[in-house]
Amino acid sequence: MPVLILALKDLRLLLRDPRSAVILLLMPLVLVLVLGLALGEGFGQKPDDRLRISVVNLDRGLAKYPAFPSKPWSEVVMDDLSGTADIRLEVIPDRAEAERLIARNKRATVIVFEPDFSERMDRCSFLTHADPPPLNPLGRDGVRLGDVGVILLADPTQPVAASVIEQVAQVTMLRVVVPWMIGRAFDRVGDEAFMGMLAAQLEKVKPIPPAVLTELDPVVQKLLAALFADPDFGQMLRKEFGAFGAEAIKTQMPQFRKLIQQAFRNEALMARVGTNISFGEVMTPAVRKQVGPRVQDEIQETFSNYNFRAKTWAGLTKSEAREGAEKNRTTYAADAEGTGLLKRGAVRYQILVPSYTVMFAFFLVLTVGWLFVVERKHGTLTRLRAAPLSRGQILLGKLLPCLAVSLFQGFFLLLAGRLVFGMSWGSHPWLLIPVVACTSAAAVGLAMLVASVARTETQVAVYGTLLVLVLGGVSGSLMPRELMPEPMKQASLVTPHAWALDAYSQLLGNPHPELTVVTTACLVLLGFGAVFLALAWWRLDLE
Repeated sequence: MPVLILALKDLRLLLRDPRSAVILLLMPLVLVLVLGLALGEGFGQKPDDRLRISVVNLDRGLAKYPAFPSKPWSEVVMDDLSGTADIRLEVIPDRAEAERLIARNKRATVIVFEPDFSERMDRCSFLTHADPPPLNPLGRDGVRLGDVGVILLADPTQPVAASVIEQVAQVTMLRVVVPWMIGRAFDRVGDEAFMGMLAAQLEKVKPIPPAVLTELDPVVQKLLAALFADPDFGQMLRKEFGAFGAEAIKTQMPQFRKLIQQAFRNEALMARVGTNISFGEVMTPAVRKQVGPRVQDEIQETFSNYNFRAKTWAGLTKSEAREGAEKNRTTYAADAEGTGLLKRGAVRYQILVPSYTVMFAFFLVLTVGWLFVVERKHGTLTRLRAAPLSRGQILLGKLLPCLAVSLFQGFFLLLAGRLVFGMSWGSHPWLLIPVVACTSAAAVGLAMLVASVARTETQVAVYGTLLVLVLGGVSGSLMPRELMPEPMKQASLVTPHAWALDAYSQLLGNPHPELTVVTTACLVLLGFGAVFLALAWWRLDLE
């Protein structure tokens, strides 16, 4: 009961102090408001020197996917972009949002894939005639983007940045389109349809020039020699002409082959023989079937530094393939900038509100210190010494009202952050309760320690302000810890602020918070509070 009476008395004193309300409640809200309006959308994020490429993907894909690609062509292009280390791909959900960003000068250029992008890409070919009709997107300046269903929404006030992004788009499109067109063309070289068209064209080459027939003489000679040397053909001769006739024909073969040779060398004779013969007749279906694949193989062998059968740039050039990297892809969040005059809902409030909630929780040092100094001046602490109260009871009586004020401050600031600044409480809002409570325990412990040491208001102001500001700077309350170098991050863990900020970061900034991190942070904060209180009990002087 004496402890409760003492706590109620100190609580009334705290509530009557206007400085407490200003420092603990008003100042953090004012600072959050000012910084929220002054800072840009990138506050709290590490500087990213990668080139941001923004895209809107309206591509509906293909009704049926061939062996390549096995997904919409827009995804192939986006994989190429995100597979480049120096590029950060930002996906914007719709064209209206992209046009709004361009109109507000927030983006220099946005790449838009139209709904029929995959269908147009599938038609890209070097062929003149095909079904569906082929499309040749290559022009003087690279790929004619409009032909394949790519639109560039550009901000006229940012021509340099827009031209850089356009060139990146051109390079990527060339890496995607050219191998696809070469691969499709190479597939046609030597196939049955191609050889049939070739034969049809050769049908128009008539007559066969004498020189061509003359060059066929060695082939004819080999055919005749092999034919008459074959035993089956010998039997056919004997069956047709009898044994005597067959032998007579064989005897005359040397003279006959010599006569054939002379005939092939007679240019005038060959000119008359080839009058009604075309090249197309030589390209019989059997010849086309045998020659076609050999043509493709020989072309590939001749240009062995490239793989014309591939459909990708890495395959064509025989270089290392780079897959699309999810870490280089981000999804545009419309609420990242916030809305209205206060920019409510901006992502930066997810950092500012918890940062200043933690920092000003420790400003309780000033309020408690001033309370102790006033009681020392009025002799209240001396009279408490004469009361039947132990040092621990006195400390507990002082601690409870401070803890109540600290808890109210923490929940008030989080509620104000939700109502005023539109911040989110995350996916596990109930876990904010133990974080606020453990942070308050650490803050009250430090406040009691400083109050037990300081003797004058000047000492309270100097010790308290210096301690709070130094701890706030080291811990990351004044500057996000993500922006600190790694050694400084590790050093910041000597402060209770850093552990509280880690817990808030998980709950307010991570859609799937790691609860082990939150639990560890709460336990460490309770440890800080216990150590501070033990030192305060040891240092407490009631004189």
